Amino acid sequence: MGNEEIKKIKEEYMKVKMSKEQVEAMKEKIEQAKKDKRKERRRNIVKYTAGAVTAAMAAFVILPNTSQRVAFAMEQIPIVGDVVHTVTFRQYLYEDDRNYADVETEKIKTDGKNKKLDKSSEKINEEIDAITKKWVAQFKEELKEKKGYQSITIKTEVITSNEEYFTLKLMCYQAAGSGSETDYYYTIDLKTGERLQLKDLFKTDSDYKKVISDNIKEQMRTQMKEDKNVQYWLDDAEAAMWEFDSIKDTTSFYINNKGKLVICFNQGKVAPMYMGSVEFDIPSTVTEPLLK
Repeated sequence: MGNEEIKKIKEEYMKVKMSKEQVEAMKEKIEQAKKDKRKERRRNIVKYTAGAVTAAMAAFVILPNTSQRVAFAMEQIPIVGDVVHTVTFRQYLYEDDRNYADVETEKIKTDGKNKKLDKSSEKINEEIDAITKKWVAQFKEELKEKKGYQSITIKTEVITSNEEYFTLKLMCYQAAGSGSETDYYYTIDLKTGERLQLKDLFKTDSDYKKVISDNIKEQMRTQMKEDKNVQYWLDDAEAAMWEFDSIKDTTSFYINNKGKLVICFNQGKVAPMYMGSVEFDIPSTVTEPLLK
């Protein structure tokens, strides 16, 4: 069996096929998203007129996207106690009868006291900007070709912020006949100012990949046993060529505010597409003997 044939089989296995009813449901979701966005705008207007303090808060969200000069001024507002924080960086909104885009990303700002932290933040901001531009450009290209229905949603979210770690998550969702989500995680070690890689957490002589992978497999088997709707590419003869074996140094992760390691897989990586993006909390009893 050739590589191309294997690729086609894998794509077919991963693919989520949509019936006419599902397509209509997707259209309804797009319309609901538009309504929700309009309601959100109206709420922002009400907040803006409620008083000077509320107006200032609304301006912090809205103005950085309307004027470079205003954005620079707003970024200078000191935030007491914050070594790292975020400000809204890019907004792109579009809607018509068949297409919808809601893009709002943040960039990392530092207190300027740590050069390594400044450099790490700058590189992360550049990467997020490049990814966002690529998705928006693709959306605009599809608009020109006028093909069916499509929607994209791109958001950022701070998922960890404490004295040790800061993690910003970039979420990119696209729907066009079927839906898919791609997530990116950016974790900074605030003690060193460096962007954290998985290998940085563990002793150099530890077999952390195998130990953590074994725990993930155990969690997968437990979930599949408890819920017949849960499926992973594990112990499945029909999906043997995609069997989950081990995490890699490039596998996405973050450390949550409880100090636990969370391993993240994008849609289609370790399970069929219908499972979406999946995460596994690794118990401290597994990671503690391996940590530096």
